[in-house]
Parts: sequence; structure tokens; C-alpha cells
Amino acid sequence: MKLGRSGVCMVFALVLLDDARLHAQSPNPKEGVAIVEIGGAPSVSLTGSGASMSPTAAVEITPIENWLELELGVTPTFSRSSTEWVTDLLFKKPWSLSKKVELMLGAGPEWIRTRSNRIIRNTIGGEAAVDFMFWPGAKRRFGWYLEPAYERQFGGGREASLSISGGLLISIP
Repeated sequence: MKLGRSGVCMVFALVLLDDARLHAQSPNPKEGVAIVEIGGAPSVSLTGSGASMSPTAAVEITPIENWLELELGVTPTFSRSSTEWVTDLLFKKPWSLSKKVELMLGAGPEWIRTRSNRIIRNTIGGEAAVDFMFWPGAKRRFGWYLEPAYERQFGGGREASLSISGGLLISIP
């Protein structure tokens, strides 16, 4: 059986979720096993290849309470002659600013798969992000987020870009 890129990402996310359930360290009943992020990500290239607007999705788990959060995300970008899939794994340090606002600083690797004019290229890159999470309800089931980020590809044209993703947070109990 052959899995596509999205299938591999889903399997990896499910493994992370299952592992989080087995090793959940959060004594706080308000914290879920994982948080799903669904939104949009406008970005602009700093090296001259334009701007884009893409959907984005991520799953976040907390292996070490108050110290480490892992976020696995995917952002596809589609244009007339090319398709780009960016998959990233961010290691984040969380801080609670209040009962309803969290701040996280993170960085990690990313894998960029580009198909342009029937040529497929795989590139490795890095990303640094600041993540703001807003939880309006006391139960922290739903919220919203803003995540400005800087991305840099290490191969090819060494493209660099700035983005700000934002959208809905859904806590998985």
C-alpha cells in the first residue's frame, strides 16, 4: 500500500495523538490531549517570488507541561503552474500570560515539496514562530490563534518568507 504525503502526515499526527494519550502529564482538566489548529496563512517572499494565501492545519501536543509543546503542521500552496506543500515540526516553549492568553516561541525544521512544470523538488528549511493563543471560554474547548513566522529554505534559491497564520483552535479532550 502506498501512502501519499497527506496520508503520511495523518499517520504521524495520529501516532503523536496516541502517544500523548498514553503519556499525558497534564493534571489540569482544562488541558486537552491535543489542540488542532485550522486556518489561513498569507505569506510574502523576501527573495522576490511574490505573495500567497494558503490554508493551514496543525496538531499540537504537550509532552512536558509548561516547558515543551510540539506542533506538526502542513500548508499547501496552489497556483496555476505549481503546487507547494510545506510540512513543519516546531518545538515551542509556552508561557501563560493570563487565564485566556498564551504565548509560545518556537523553531524547527520544515520539508518543502514543490511541483512546478512537472518537476518535483524537495528542500529542507527552518522556521521560527511566535504563537499567540486566545481562549475566550473557561473550558478552553475552542479558541483562536495568530502565529507570525519567518521561514528560510536551505537548498535551491535559499528562499525566505514572512507569514502570519491565524484561525480556529479546537481542543481534543
